[in-house]
Amino acid sequence: MAAKTGRIELILILGSLAAFGPLATDMYLPALPEVARALGGTSSQVQITVATFFFGFAAGQLIYGPLSDRFGRKPPLYWGLGLFTLTSGLCALAPSVDTMIALRFIEAFGACAGTVISRAIVRDLFKPEEGARVFSTLMLVMVIAPIVAPLIGGYLLLWFDWQSIFWAITLAGALSLASVVFRLPESRKSDPEHSLALGNIVKVYASLLMQRRYLMVALSGAFGYGGLFAYITGSPFVFIEGYKLAPQHYGWLFAINSAGIMAASQINRALIHRLGAATMLRAAGAFQMLVGVAMFIVAVTQWGGMIAFVVPLFLYVACNGIVMPNSTALGLADQQKNAGAAAALMGSIQFSVGTISALSIGALHAVTPLPVAAVIALAGTLTTLALLAAR
Repeated sequence: MAAKTGRIELILILGSLAAFGPLATDMYLPALPEVARALGGTSSQVQITVATFFFGFAAGQLIYGPLSDRFGRKPPLYWGLGLFTLTSGLCALAPSVDTMIALRFIEAFGACAGTVISRAIVRDLFKPEEGARVFSTLMLVMVIAPIVAPLIGGYLLLWFDWQSIFWAITLAGALSLASVVFRLPESRKSDPEHSLALGNIVKVYASLLMQRRYLMVALSGAFGYGGLFAYITGSPFVFIEGYKLAPQHYGWLFAINSAGIMAASQINRALIHRLGAATMLRAAGAFQMLVGVAMFIVAVTQWGGMIAFVVPLFLYVACNGIVMPNSTALGLADQQKNAGAAAALMGSIQFSVGTISALSIGALHAVTPLPVAAVIALAGTLTTLALLAAR
């Protein structure tokens, strides 16, 4: 593989594939209030477009995992990236909120191919501890999307209109598809003996769910996603509507929090050989629980204003730079033949929890810090409980 694609280029391509979820969500966040006004919808309806994206992202992974185990990693990527690129362009032309909700589901169904298959490729090529380091490096690449995306989205909204955001996402999808076609090597050959019969797929997923270590580690990462998605879904309205922050300034705030993930992922990469993936994961999970509870107390007492709320939020979000790569590497460590299915199920669990979290924020009409803080505190607590059960 090194003869065709160097390690750095490989990680950049895999990072871009894994970044489609945050790219398609975070670039769109500053425009949520404007989309609600332009399409004649309410804040809750527009928040559903975020939740539907998460739901499509969760459901689609269950399909791409077995497909990538059967046909190799690249053919399902072609389909997924093509679908993502097409529907992103159609989102720019959406005439109503209901149409946007449907298109966002289909868009996510294409985008999730990059996330699940990039994880499977890392599992194909690297052993567990090295895989955790690679996942941490991927986090560095992936975090560029959450840092840059809201800034781009905010300024596109300032200079043009909300549709320009989806045209930019369409261009990113087309460029990534080209990099997969011409630069990404195949890491797993087609396996004709790998059955795609529904009964066999269900049997594989059921066997994975029966593995306590795999399930609990997957859930620990999923609850981390739950808190993160509560922040993603609720923060535009909390900061822009509640704290009266300008959309472009919200983009900078979002970028700072994303930089925290980047810093934590590199701390994880530096310490993982010394402390081990399991120790790093347990420590980060416990810290998320503590700062989540602190955030909830700040929201209830309304002490310290926006700054007092932002500090524990930053710390919680940053810890995902440790929770995500380690939970992924540990969860996939024992999987070989069904690595694609295991990566798909893990991603589906994570985004299912994220969808529930996002829907909860929408149902609570979160324009104040309290609903977001409550969901994040609960997610941090559940992360720690899942890790205790995995132990």
